[in-house]
Amino acid sequence: MTSALPLIDVQDLTMAYGDFILQQELTFSIAKGSIFAIMGESGCGKSTLLKYMIGLKRPTVGAIHYSGTNFWKSSSQDQIHLLQKTGILYQSGALWSSMTIAENVALPLQQFTDLSTKIISELVDLKLALVGLEGFADYFPAEISGGMRKRAGLARAMALDPDILFFDEPSAGLDPISSKSLDDLILELRDSLGATIIMVTHELPSIFALADDSVFLDPETRTMLTTGNPKTLAKESDISKVRQFLSRNTQSPKGLPQ
Repeated sequence: MTSALPLIDVQDLTMAYGDFILQQELTFSIAKGSIFAIMGESGCGKSTLLKYMIGLKRPTVGAIHYSGTNFWKSSSQDQIHLLQKTGILYQSGALWSSMTIAENVALPLQQFTDLSTKIISELVDLKLALVGLEGFADYFPAEISGGMRKRAGLARAMALDPDILFFDEPSAGLDPISSKSLDDLILELRDSLGATIIMVTHELPSIFALADDSVFLDPETRTMLTTGNPKTLAKESDISKVRQFLSRNTQSPKGLPQ
């Protein structure tokens, strides 16, 4: 489902480190309920763009709007309120090693709600069940596999029932079977929870299986080359660099029409 007003609207964004411009003139929008991929070669600024979108870095030029609200022109309190509607799955999972899986998932609920310990425990059990980690609440991150740590990180990202989920290379470091399983889980959660998902990834199977919209960043021109559905771009884009990126495998990418 989409709405007339974009859920996120990036306008003429410049990302820079001092005098060095990483990307400039980025303009794109993300519809409510979509799965949006940030694509491009290594070093083009994909993960950095994610940092700008979640308020960790202030734009040198340009603006980022959430449902029409300019994030950086909002008060600190309003910024916190906007960010509480988001959840983040970091590339490494970023779980606290000294905490159990349940304690990691409970942390946002303890910090940002007034819920009782009993209700928080019930919600933690629910989130872990949603990602297929029933029975692992008392395990520590070092005691479970990489794929399970990603699922635990996803459960924590969903703790506050966010409207928007940000994923930084969700399939990084996973074997093909675990990666496919995580892709399937992401689709199930989008469909059941109605969340909008923005993901940084260079994995073609995940791009084609998940994304219905995207932006392509180019490290040479230091700007975006195109936006659109990756399957459509792979077949119809008139930009050779985009087509080459989306057809790196000799076999037809998963989900790409023949």
